[in-house]
Amino acid sequence: MNDKTHLVDHITGHRRMRRNRKADWTRRLVRENQLTVDDLIWPVFIVPGTNIIEPIPAMPGVNRMSVDRFVEAAREAADLGIPAIATFPNIEMDLRDETGSQSLEANNLINQATAAIKRSVGNIGVITDVALDPFTSHGHDGILRGDDIVNDETVDQVVKAAIMQADAGADIISPSEMMDGRIGAIRRGLDAAGHQNVGIMAYATKFSSGFYGPYREAICTSGLLKGDKNSYYINPANGMEAMRDAALDVEEGADMLMVKPGLPYLDICWRLKEAFSLPTFAYQVSGEYTQIKAAAMNGWIDGDRVMMETLLCFKRAGCDGILTYFAIEAAKKLAKG
Repeated sequence: MNDKTHLVDHITGHRRMRRNRKADWTRRLVRENQLTVDDLIWPVFIVPGTNIIEPIPAMPGVNRMSVDRFVEAAREAADLGIPAIATFPNIEMDLRDETGSQSLEANNLINQATAAIKRSVGNIGVITDVALDPFTSHGHDGILRGDDIVNDETVDQVVKAAIMQADAGADIISPSEMMDGRIGAIRRGLDAAGHQNVGIMAYATKFSSGFYGPYREAICTSGLLKGDKNSYYINPANGMEAMRDAALDVEEGADMLMVKPGLPYLDICWRLKEAFSLPTFAYQVSGEYTQIKAAAMNGWIDGDRVMMETLLCFKRAGCDGILTYFAIEAAKKLAKG
């Protein structure tokens, strides 16, 4: 026994990695990354009406909420210490059209929700998206002309929508439609409208992913989509292209960068943080959430453990925070220590 131990020590140069793992206190002492409630952003789905809490079948545990119930939920999130909420509307079908014109209504659903939060819950940030997909009859993120998502016309419209969202009280505009030149145009538009202090969190690398399915059910676009989004989302094979895309957003004035989806693209999170040193976020998207929930419901994994492990992985990859549907659950677990 002693001879074998001596041999192992000789081979490893007396370096035993398990010394720092031997007890709970040593593991905590040498911990490299830590997840806190300050890292969580909660994406929420809003619907018209009052007193509505509507489960989303493809996303167990996630609901669509009317604005009044959303305010109650936002208050709970704020009380848990969650810093910000990201809002996504599910508007009536008869309000959707080819150009997503409802995005330019000052009192549309997304702006109603923002204004209500700012009136009633003072200690939480509101992040809004100006992509057109919740408002279009074809499910695309921009204006469709024939078979083409037109870039510049879409950018003009999202700038106007961004200003209206800022007027309603949005703290951060987070454009996800992936049109070229949108970050600079939104920055100029916000500044000209007196919203110099409204930030921009760019969906800097939004990949054409199969993980978005449950989200599209949540905003009721899955049955509307004509074709695919490959002409404006990034090919999952292309890491260098993603870096070039992000570099343009930085050059145009983005305050923060986002990677979407999250877990399959941890390498991109790391590369963005290393390259630009800007606040970097990952969106743990609906498909990631649902996979964990479904496996846990079937007893195949420990759902809470995997939830917390994946969130910690984003921190290890350099992320400053995570947009996650687990935000409330994770915040409660963190509060319990």
